[in-house]
Amino acid sequence: MEQRTIRAAAIQLSPVLYSREGTTEKVCDAVRRAAKEGAEIVVFPETVVPYYPYFSFVRSPVTMGADHMRLYEESVTVPGPTTRAVSDVARETSVVVALGVNERDNGSLYNAQLLFDADGTLVQRRRKITPTFHERMIWGQGDGSGLRAVNTRVGRIGALACWEHYNPLARYALMADGEEIHVGMFPGSMVGDIFSQQQEVTLRHHALESGCFVVSATGFLSEDQVGVIAGDSGLDKALRGGCFTAIISPEGVLLGDPLTDGEGMVVADLDMTLIVKRKRMMDSVGHYARPELLSLLIDRSDTAPLVERNTNQLEVPNGKHDHTKSAPAHLEESPDPRVGDTRN
Repeated sequence: MEQRTIRAAAIQLSPVLYSREGTTEKVCDAVRRAAKEGAEIVVFPETVVPYYPYFSFVRSPVTMGADHMRLYEESVTVPGPTTRAVSDVARETSVVVALGVNERDNGSLYNAQLLFDADGTLVQRRRKITPTFHERMIWGQGDGSGLRAVNTRVGRIGALACWEHYNPLARYALMADGEEIHVGMFPGSMVGDIFSQQQEVTLRHHALESGCFVVSATGFLSEDQVGVIAGDSGLDKALRGGCFTAIISPEGVLLGDPLTDGEGMVVADLDMTLIVKRKRMMDSVGHYARPELLSLLIDRSDTAPLVERNTNQLEVPNGKHDHTKSAPAHLEESPDPRVGDTRN
């Protein structure tokens, strides 16, 4: 069997609060640093650009209007300045980049995961299917179009955000689609050390069950940032701990020490032959599956609030009319050549 090794980096990063431009610049600098370490894929935390909406965890809905509006102003459009900057740095360094962003689409925000191939092409834009708890006040729901793995220069990649990992059918969709590298993204600096422990259990289990590598990153807040976000709520303790940036093998083994505090980078070499080694013994979507008993039904269609159907009457040889309806309208192709079709 031909041995193939991929070097991965998971970045634990503090955002530049209230600045899309500042956090984007910080992300690009981190990609360049990881590339100097030989990284071929770099993973960033959940919605790190411009920043995770921590305010919604410690403030009541009636008091967070100004914070919510500020997040709208700083959120990412696709395409836009952030996607262009990250596309440029991915191409410049020949690195695959997985980035979590707050995506603004007209009057709604979404928890989005963007995947850029090593040539700078945006090969996937997916949205978290169900925001969690306080997040439901901030983000809309995604659809099934992103529950798939996509091919990149380093392999076939699937991605989920935070508690999507507690949805076994969402994970199974990626497993059945042949993911080789799983990207996990979490906010970090929340809930306390119990959150870090839960992440470790969840991610190591997914690596074992799927027989793939897991590269997962969490955010981090400095004490000054905690003070700014918590304000006079008295809930600053809720914005500490919860960091677990790690890389895990298909055998559930931590590849190096995880990062649970501060900013930094976890780097590891992925021996891709370990995927077959694990699946030889237990392939959850292959010889260990029983699809005639248990299977997953998934709707991967894009959803939109407006779907146009045009009826055209066409003459056919027997003199009858063929009433043909067009397919649902999709997003237009991006005018930016560095941003590819996100529908996969």
